[in-house]
Amino acid sequence: MSDLVKTALVTGASRGIGKGIAEEMARQGYQVYLTYVSKPNEAEAVAEGINASGGSAKAFRLDVGDPAAVAAFFQETIKDAVSLAVLVNNAGITKDGLMVRMKDEDWDAVLNVNLRGAFACTREAAKVMTKQRYGRIVNITSISGQMGNAGQLNYSAAKAGMIGLTKASAKELASRNITVNAIAPGFIETDMTASLPDDVQKTYMGQIPLKRFGTVEDVAAAVAFLVSDQAGYITGQVLAVNGGLYC
Repeated sequence: MSDLVKTALVTGASRGIGKGIAEEMARQGYQVYLTYVSKPNEAEAVAEGINASGGSAKAFRLDVGDPAAVAAFFQETIKDAVSLAVLVNNAGITKDGLMVRMKDEDWDAVLNVNLRGAFACTREAAKVMTKQRYGRIVNITSISGQMGNAGQLNYSAAKAGMIGLTKASAKELASRNITVNAIAPGFIETDMTASLPDDVQKTYMGQIPLKRFGTVEDVAAAVAFLVSDQAGYITGQVLAVNGGLYC
């Protein structure tokens, strides 16, 4: 790799799982570039927290659902400026609803950000990493993409698509020493799960063999492993971080 600063790009990192991954990448010694769309104050706070802890981080506004914006970001901010060692495609949105009531625009929005966004970032990262002949790409999919979830057809389809993206990308990029893997979190303690009614949380908990929700740190630790030298012979895989809750 070059003498440029070894950098990890984490999309959608203003809170939750993305925030935890960004912080873990900093602890692993990477300069962290984290992106956001609608929460600049939260994203800047994440970057400031990393910097205050002795790490290095910068926050950037980037709508991954806009391929032109993604291409411009990589051209202006990444290419020849840093050594892009890691890309974590974490950015995602939900617009839940039962199939018969789901609006076309809600389907399109979720597929555009969650799946097309991951594709756009992977495509641009691949151009940089191929030249370096090194890279680690981790896609944050979901248990919903493995087993489906009623009321989340758009989200489940997008996350399932990310698994296909992972496997095909791994085959295309392996010859350039670039690994591509996915992590499929189960129920993780975030703002989203905290807002669930107690009875719903209890029902979900009863389905998990380990009898607890996962933590952001559980997911971040899995990312840290997949981008490490120890995982250099692992590519095209989906690592389930779900407490034993399988399809």
